[in-house]
Amino acid sequence: MSLDAGGAGQGTQRKRADSVRNEQVLLAAAAAVFVASGVDAPVREIAGKAGVGVGTIYRHFPTRADLIIAVYRHQVEACAEAGPALLADTKSPHSALGQWIDLFVEFLVTKHGLAAALQNDRDGFDALHTYFVDRLVPVCADLLQAAVAAGEIDPSISAYQLMRGVGNLCAGDGKDPGYDAGHLVKLLIRGLARPALRRG
Repeated sequence: MSLDAGGAGQGTQRKRADSVRNEQVLLAAAAAVFVASGVDAPVREIAGKAGVGVGTIYRHFPTRADLIIAVYRHQVEACAEAGPALLADTKSPHSALGQWIDLFVEFLVTKHGLAAALQNDRDGFDALHTYFVDRLVPVCADLLQAAVAAGEIDPSISAYQLMRGVGNLCAGDGKDPGYDAGHLVKLLIRGLARPALRRG
């Protein structure tokens, strides 16, 4: 009896783990499609990217707003987790900061479409923005502090200032084909480096 109960419990855990993995695959696919095609991309395009049927997406996320909010949170967590990993894997904290900012820029592309999708739920959008700030500003601060400690940048900017600056540079991206926000962001990050590092 106890063995059967244990087997049932393990089966339930496996199903839950499979469900979580499936949801992560869907969110990763949706994020990629949103970056490429915007948040109004057809659900069938996301389903094709994930290798599932459209019905599977609706079972996990009944509305487009549900899906967009989940992608938003998924990308925030991915950015948050990437910061410490980049610091551990990259010899130069300044380089790690640049790589992390690249991920942040990709996230902002999706984020800019969120306001329109949630225009009737201002409280919900504000709560997500607070979550985004609380989760990501400390990660950016750790990257900046590591670069300062390594002597690679001067302590002349806060994490919040940097993220606001990057956000402002990205705000007009996609509206003007002659405007390259990514290039400007790279110049900004390069400009944070001490002169000796910029020459290297």
